[in-house]
Amino acid sequence: MSEALQSLLDLLDLERIEQDIFRGQSRSAVVPRVFGGQVAAQALVAAGRTVPEDRHAHSLHAYFLRPGDPGAPIVYNVDRIRDGRSFTTRRVVAVQHGKPIFGLSASFQTYEEGLDHQAPMPPAPDPATLPTGEERLRGYPHLSPEVVERFVEARAAVDLRHVVDPPYGRFGEPREPHSQVWFRTNGKLEGAADIPLMHVVLATYVSDMTLLDSVLLAHGRGGWAVGDVVGASLDHAMWFHRPFRADEWLLYDQESPSAYGGRGLGQARIYTRDGRLAISVIQEGVVRVPREH
Repeated sequence: MSEALQSLLDLLDLERIEQDIFRGQSRSAVVPRVFGGQVAAQALVAAGRTVPEDRHAHSLHAYFLRPGDPGAPIVYNVDRIRDGRSFTTRRVVAVQHGKPIFGLSASFQTYEEGLDHQAPMPPAPDPATLPTGEERLRGYPHLSPEVVERFVEARAAVDLRHVVDPPYGRFGEPREPHSQVWFRTNGKLEGAADIPLMHVVLATYVSDMTLLDSVLLAHGRGGWAVGDVVGASLDHAMWFHRPFRADEWLLYDQESPSAYGGRGLGQARIYTRDGRLAISVIQEGVVRVPREH
């Protein structure tokens, strides 16, 4: 396991300060606020620690309410909404400086046999043939060294490989609002970390990294890395369909069907390398073009 992955696992290992109250540390990301994927992942950890181990997360719905302060801890309050015979529902509110910054509803289910069909996996190149995220970043001379180092540090725990240039790599001309990324953790999950909840939590963490990229592609914008848009996640939903491992390659196939009114919508499917549909994701975010003065 890499040092960066262990550091991320430590970040996600919340402190229980009461029966249904947890505290997590935070850190800055590419932008000077807490990374949204971190808050979502920590909230799911908090919810999962109040649920029996035989019930696995099958969906989450979340709202980002305020920017997180990377210099302060985050308190997660869990509300036990329902414990049914098959399903368990939890609501989590993340609080900083006495104000809610994030709200999550998550549902868990015991395993059941049932109908089975899925959308087919789209074609994509073998991840081994693609440059690593760090190799791509360091190959863009138009990005400032400071921005490159922030990206590299923020994503060091994840091996994330774009199939084509991301928005900040080649911009200025509109492209198809579709992108693909292969990802896995930078190291194998072992011991206490190798549990179904942690694989789901880590996929949740990564899911917020690139989903709005397809919005930027449609308009030839480079994004926050080059300062030609202002962006932030508004809401986020995920459905976990089939078992998967976050330390094995997953294909994140993303597209944007709409952008309007200062908001952009991204939707995606995540497949295992052998073609099983593991996760569906939808996110809307603020995507604003800075005004010229």
